[in-house]
Amino acid sequence: MDSINRNQPENNRRDLSGQEAAERLREMAKDADSCFFVTQNGQGDSRGVRPMSFREADEAGHLWFLSSNDSHKNAEIEANPTVKLYFQKNAHAGFVEVEGHAEIVTDRQRIKDLWNFMLKTWFTEGEDDPRITAIRVTPRRGYYWDNKHGDVVAGAKVAVGAVIGKTLDDSIEGTLTF
Repeated sequence: MDSINRNQPENNRRDLSGQEAAERLREMAKDADSCFFVTQNGQGDSRGVRPMSFREADEAGHLWFLSSNDSHKNAEIEANPTVKLYFQKNAHAGFVEVEGHAEIVTDRQRIKDLWNFMLKTWFTEGEDDPRITAIRVTPRRGYYWDNKHGDVVAGAKVAVGAVIGKTLDDSIEGTLTF
């Protein structure tokens, strides 16, 4: 156990699995809106790390993104479908790391469902741009760090803890198993 956790009077560890893990990931990813999307054996200077706009977490627990069929990312996924995603919902809470299996999907209806007009910046022909593919990530495992009761309660606990000289934070963390 971390030394800071030894000073914590509350239980701040909760491992999640199955539907509970999927729900935690879904809510944290939705709030984050984007993530670092990391492929294996990255090409180019970014070494496979890039920010990506998150499009959706479906009821089955899959995470969805849109990408160009001629991108390094798609080529890297074809070579090795293992990916890591790093989400951060705000400056002080809502961090999650997920490892999963990525798959390139070319279903035009699925792409239409994920479409947002602002994506026309990258796909200049709009939602019918022939270069658009969807990426479906099936999570395998991960780890999260968050707070239990929201930013206001977490901030109040930290402030009170500082005044009285006692570790009082509202953090929660644990493994995610899907």
